[in-house]
Amino acid sequence: VGTMELDHWPNLVAMFFDKAKSKGSAPFLWEKRDNTWQSISWYEASEQVSRLARALRAYGLTDGDRVVLVAENSPEWVIADFAIMAAGGITVPAYVTNTPNDHKHILTDSGAVIAIVSTAKLATSLLHAATEAPLLKRVISIEALHENAGSHITTTLWRDALDHGNSQPNNLISEAASIQPDSLACLIYTSGTGGTPKGVMLSHRSILCNCVGAYNLLLALGLEDEVFLSFLPLSHSYEHSCGLMFPISIGAQIYYSEGLDKLSSNLTEVRPTLMTSVPRLYEVMRLKILDGVQRAGGLREKLFKLAIYLGRKSYSLGGTLPVHERLLDKLVDKLVRDKVRGRFGGQLKAMV
Repeated sequence: VGTMELDHWPNLVAMFFDKAKSKGSAPFLWEKRDNTWQSISWYEASEQVSRLARALRAYGLTDGDRVVLVAENSPEWVIADFAIMAAGGITVPAYVTNTPNDHKHILTDSGAVIAIVSTAKLATSLLHAATEAPLLKRVISIEALHENAGSHITTTLWRDALDHGNSQPNNLISEAASIQPDSLACLIYTSGTGGTPKGVMLSHRSILCNCVGAYNLLLALGLEDEVFLSFLPLSHSYEHSCGLMFPISIGAQIYYSEGLDKLSSNLTEVRPTLMTSVPRLYEVMRLKILDGVQRAGGLREKLFKLAIYLGRKSYSLGGTLPVHERLLDKLVDKLVRDKVRGRFGGQLKAMV
């Protein structure tokens, strides 16, 4: 397996359709429904992307139009994102924690003409803001809405949009090649902690550049049939690039975590090989492990400290240890490190 080049695909849409074609019926996106992990295949996802993109065009979306996306991490989030880009639009992800004022600012500042929302609950604050966003013409909802959207806005159910798209001409894959690398892929707003949220413009090329960089960095670990566990919000540029676009670029499966409170159990169920993370998570996991070791005390605590000592020494010596310490290292690897690895599912190669 060689390095990945930046010009491997002209844009993210071409990358997605290329991978979907080669992976076919293989599982792609996973989420838990009725206590069971359920997947949709690459083929199914590409079909839904195509249908939704055609519907968006039929609803009047033209090149460069903005579409706000308000949803939790899910297969539908991914399908919506690629459908927007495939239709020539620009995705504007919004946090599910946004207030009506946050939504109003993003809708008006971005000039969004369509919004896609997952639940009736999330739609409440979005629709309050929509009345003051004159350019917004349509809201597509995955769930049925419980309230009116205002006289200037048409509401459409996700499944109806997919059905409508199915009746439209399909030339998306051939047209995807014409999306320029420097065209905007998404407009991601800052959290607003430092003042009014600002839209950060990310091109197809800039995100592909991150994919190439991650690939060439992780290549030494061996990239094959990778499994990602995604728990950070896709509305953040970090997870969007490293937890969505990069896994797609290597044809990986992506599991969507049930949330931070269930992350530990999800890790052991999914057994990911790669995942994105943040320093805070490392800190929490480290403290949990250290607390367990301290409470166990005695021989277990001594073995744990020995495993840390030998690991650090081996790392500083470039992976080598004196003969007698090599034997000890093998012992603590089996007794201590295997258990720690098990907490992460036992197959984790790297946390990005």
